[in-house]
Amino acid sequence: MNIDNLMHSLEARHPGEHEYLQAVKEVLMTIEEVYNQHPEFEKAKIAERLVEPDRIFTFKVPWVDDRGDVQVNLGYRVQFNNAIGPYKGGLRFHSSVNLSILKFLGFEQIFKNALTTLPMGGGKGGSDFNPRGKSDAEVMRFCQAFMLELWRHIGPETDVPAGDIGVGAREVGYLYGMYRKLARENTGVLTGKNLEFGGSLIRPEATGFGGLYFVNQMLETAGLSIKGKTVAISGFGNVAWGAALKATELGAKVVTISGPDGYIYDENGIAGEKIDYMLELRATCNDIVEPYAEQFGAVFVPGRRPWEVKVDIALPCATQNELNEEDARTLISNGVICVGEISNMGCTPEAIDLLLHHKVMYGPGKAVNAGGVATSGLEMTQNAMHIAWTAAEVDAKLQQIMSQIHDQCVRHGREADGYINYMKGANIAGFLKVAKAMLAQGVV
Repeated sequence: MNIDNLMHSLEARHPGEHEYLQAVKEVLMTIEEVYNQHPEFEKAKIAERLVEPDRIFTFKVPWVDDRGDVQVNLGYRVQFNNAIGPYKGGLRFHSSVNLSILKFLGFEQIFKNALTTLPMGGGKGGSDFNPRGKSDAEVMRFCQAFMLELWRHIGPETDVPAGDIGVGAREVGYLYGMYRKLARENTGVLTGKNLEFGGSLIRPEATGFGGLYFVNQMLETAGLSIKGKTVAISGFGNVAWGAALKATELGAKVVTISGPDGYIYDENGIAGEKIDYMLELRATCNDIVEPYAEQFGAVFVPGRRPWEVKVDIALPCATQNELNEEDARTLISNGVICVGEISNMGCTPEAIDLLLHHKVMYGPGKAVNAGGVATSGLEMTQNAMHIAWTAAEVDAKLQQIMSQIHDQCVRHGREADGYINYMKGANIAGFLKVAKAMLAQGVV
């Protein structure tokens, strides 16, 4: 495999799709050595086939707002690879959504889903519609209009969307209701549903919980304990909330959350009613964290990110590329011991290179945040079996899956000096599973 030639070809085909090209290059660079040990992969052009989606649906979504005005948004579904199972990946409703972001997320989802050991392929979708500030009736009309186009391309054994940024239980409920009406069947076609119609317990917390289970294992493998460690978290949504909840439960002290307006530093720790208050913040339409400082007497730092705070563990929980090279340099100089991406591709390539160079423990999103899609997979299983597991049963299965993911990363990522390159390990483990499945199924 010649990475330069392949990347030049992709850049010519997909100019300006920076997030997608970044994700592809990161994976190719870490799997190159293993790939070249398998001439059968090169003969079957596995890399060239893997980096292009199977298909992309792009469609207009016309809907009527509360004033009676017609609005038009764009909708997307990227079905990337289904060699090991139905396409699986969230729907993101946010004004920043574009094809590059969805292709990067769908590409990452292939390997993340493969790591879970569950039979799920990779996909992603969404729209540039932003539900913030919209009434419930407007959100419902948009979701119904979106599903009116999407429903014919998805199904429990074909493509199973889930929630993501801007798509919570409310949106999933409206999407599922319209799908059920159009398809005239009740199936596990969407995950993240309410408990009353097929949802799974602990799904809202799962990404944050799984991230902390993984980070805890990283520390234990290095002979360290998470107890007493200080933790910086970005964001204040479901992911950050779940991460703060589990970090506190494991004995760590979370000292930051953040929003577009800046970050909160709470030296006393974000625990108990303070974590509950994160849910209240998220329920508002303001998308800011400053009210936390007023509520609890904490420090609010406007217009900055939390990575300048001296902590032991840094956990990006908000969005892609939110921790850059300068942030990584600051964290390293402050003695950080572990950085775990609970957001998708939370660190820039330059930040990752710096962390790896300084031998800081770094966990990539496709491994660390796999708890969300793993629990979605468990929801699919419960739907297929027409049963519901208890929270304890789901949590036990989640812990087992995250442990298996960690073991795969260690097995493929341990270097000669003993340092574990989790990014390399995750990419190789996920790639080998998908590549072998593609090879066995022929050129399709």
